[in-house]
Amino acid sequence: MVTQKYINDIAYKIVGSAIEVHKHLGPGLLESVYEACLIDEIKNNGFSVQSQVYVPVQYKNKDLGGMLKLDLLVNDLIIVELKAVEIMIPLYEAQLLSYLKLSGKPKGLLINFHCENITEQLVPLVTAEFSKLAKQ
Repeated sequence: MVTQKYINDIAYKIVGSAIEVHKHLGPGLLESVYEACLIDEIKNNGFSVQSQVYVPVQYKNKDLGGMLKLDLLVNDLIIVELKAVEIMIPLYEAQLLSYLKLSGKPKGLLINFHCENITEQLVPLVTAEFSKLAKQ
């Protein structure tokens, strides 16, 4: 059964994987490099990862197709949006929130690799779907 704890445990391991990648590569590389390494690290931890996943857009009960692409989807539960930017802007958080709402996934992580410390700029987001799940 999928619980809040189960999802949070996966999210914790994703962040640990990002820290590991950052420890080896440091800041200053392209987002695509971090993405490839993070996919490898997450898979090595036993999770399934899809990259560049299309998100369907529903408008007035019409499916307009997959016009948006999210960076990573881990275990079909957690969306991971990656950045390699000097300054995190509110738009990135809004983008992740939109992906979460459109896909119905319970949790998302916004991770910036262009920093000194991954956890200082980490933005975890949860949806109403997450709050409906059992805690344990």
